[in-house]
Amino acid sequence: MERDHRITMIKIIVLVTFLAMAIINALANILPINGITTGQISESYPNLFAPAGLKFAIWGLIYLLLAGYTLYLLGIFQGNTNTVKTELLRKTGILFSISSIANATWIFSWHYQLIPLSMLLMVVILVCLILINQTTNNEQLSKKEYFFIRLPFSVYFGWITVATIANATVLLVSLGWKGFGLTEANWAVIMIFVGLIIGVATMLKNRDIAYGLVIVWAYAGILLKHMSPEGFGYQYPAVITITTVCIFLLALTEVYLLISKRKKII
Repeated sequence: MERDHRITMIKIIVLVTFLAMAIINALANILPINGITTGQISESYPNLFAPAGLKFAIWGLIYLLLAGYTLYLLGIFQGNTNTVKTELLRKTGILFSISSIANATWIFSWHYQLIPLSMLLMVVILVCLILINQTTNNEQLSKKEYFFIRLPFSVYFGWITVATIANATVLLVSLGWKGFGLTEANWAVIMIFVGLIIGVATMLKNRDIAYGLVIVWAYAGILLKHMSPEGFGYQYPAVITITTVCIFLLALTEVYLLISKRKKII
């Protein structure tokens, strides 16, 4: 009875925190909070790592997948409840709630330009997603469980991986960091390469194709901004070159994972 009560409480907390996160993120640009949109704040800290604005449309997919997870946790789409991994949902639910609170709080810290606090909150979100993905990766999941439990957090994790690097870049810009004498382009190349190493290592460790596709999407956004006349218009060829190479290497890793998974099935 006590265990059932605890699970019910987790379901309620997950629903409330998810809705709060989604509503606050929507209001951030509808109102907007503090009279400025999320994207306008990003633009006020110019840097060479930020992707083109249209790439942020992935948030729509992320929220749709997270809504599916939340509904699945509440019992919708589960079907035969005898096969539901209650303990898995409990663990992921607690971590997801923490990440949702951090995400909603991040919006306020970002819109009020409390950049160091926003960086701390971004790290909290990242750590929660690392733990969630470690938890789901250790489970044998059915196709339905993969779609409603693992996939949402793979996509979310992929985007937050890049967002954390972007947030760190904004933090350095806000602090007036001079980059130890290196040019802005050189630092962008370093950050992009670091993102590649983290992305490929995570893809291979978790054997996660969805995660990798999101990294490719984000890097394509960086490339688009550097090639677009509305962006940097080919001003930084070194950044364009390294981003193109990284996308190619990420795509190769994706192909490797696809082939290895197919061999495993055969």
